[in-house]
Amino acid sequence: MEFPAEPTVPSSYFSEQMAADTHERTQAAQPLTSEFPGAPPALRTAAEEAVAALHPALTELALALHAEPETAFEEVASAEKVAALLRAEGLEPRVGVHGLDTAVRAEFTAGRGGRTIAILAEYDALPGIGHACGHNIICTTGLGAFLALHRIAQATPDAFDGHVVLLGTPGEEGHTGKEYMAREGAFDGLDAAIMLHPYGNDVADQVWLGRRTARVTFTGRPAHASAEPFMGRNALDAATLFYTGIGLMRQQMIPVDRVHAVISSGGTRASIITEEATVDLYVRSKYAATLVDLSRRITDAARGAAIMAGVGVHLEWDQHPPSLPVRTNGPLTERWAQAQAERGRRSLPLGVVPETIAASTDFGNVSFRVPGIHPLIKIAEEGVALHTREFADAAASPAALAAIADGAYGLAATALDFLVDDALADAVRADFEASGGPTDVAGLFQDMQV
Repeated sequence: MEFPAEPTVPSSYFSEQMAADTHERTQAAQPLTSEFPGAPPALRTAAEEAVAALHPALTELALALHAEPETAFEEVASAEKVAALLRAEGLEPRVGVHGLDTAVRAEFTAGRGGRTIAILAEYDALPGIGHACGHNIICTTGLGAFLALHRIAQATPDAFDGHVVLLGTPGEEGHTGKEYMAREGAFDGLDAAIMLHPYGNDVADQVWLGRRTARVTFTGRPAHASAEPFMGRNALDAATLFYTGIGLMRQQMIPVDRVHAVISSGGTRASIITEEATVDLYVRSKYAATLVDLSRRITDAARGAAIMAGVGVHLEWDQHPPSLPVRTNGPLTERWAQAQAERGRRSLPLGVVPETIAASTDFGNVSFRVPGIHPLIKIAEEGVALHTREFADAAASPAALAAIADGAYGLAATALDFLVDDALADAVRADFEASGGPTDVAGLFQDMQV
């Protein structure tokens, strides 16, 4: 009998049809508009000119970060590169703030002060494939926006009133650096926080799933698998039952929710009834409330598998703090889309790009504390996925370097809109309160350990 030597090839039809449907929805989508005037034309022009002047230095930084990628919480050189450019602009950044050695903070007050807005910058990379999520572009657009506003304030001290903060936020990939920083006060006193993410489309608002991690350890009794198997209790049986239960559960899960698991240890020898087996999981959901509910179901499944196999079980949730879904602020999003239209980009509204390709980000935790936006800017061809070598190449491409200018201007203009337009600021706060207001992130997932 011949056995297959290679895995079967998945059909690409669904992906192709999804791309076709997205293209159709893109053509039909109405542009996002804002009822608020935002910053006056003179300020917007000043922001454009400042970003243009900064663009060579930002491009150099983006390529330097790309050439020397550093993974989560190890971004020592990256943080120093950011700090060096801040110092060159006459600012005094602090490195190693809010509980993280590679976090960066810089800030300034413009005019008479007023509302406070933070612009966020990520700079960690992925193991093995570098900046395949384009955080070098996130970093330079956020830094560029912050520096553009600082240059305006330096040149014309009464150009606008407000307090502007740059937060360099390490450890997003596979971790939740922003949540660690939040617990150390990084987002206290802010009125809004903004950042962007590179992508294969220009998208003003997209679904970002909440994410939790879990490790389930089943403990049985070892025995000789041939002579006295009846004297054992097989932890691998429980792990198998649990893994199978997750698979069966998917039929009754919300379509966009995701649970992915691996049996990371399942025994030592086939001749010994397995004493300990471990399952590691990612659990993702579209809403905070459904993430809580799905977590409870996973917990119940772990208990049930242990009971069926007659073994003990320990479930450890959140070796790193969980990520929440992004709660997008509507009025700020509309201003972002307006700014991108000024740069010739059409930033798509929610629902055009399918939510089935959603990922996760720790900016969600920020958006449950203060009003925020996390739009996407196109640097790659549509269909080039995040976390691939192709996207890593795109993050140093001419399209990415051009996007730095457009993105930095978009963030700077949105920040100015928020700082100078009182009616917009009121609407931003009202939208945030209507979506639930400030949330006790850590308190959402209590009492779920087994």
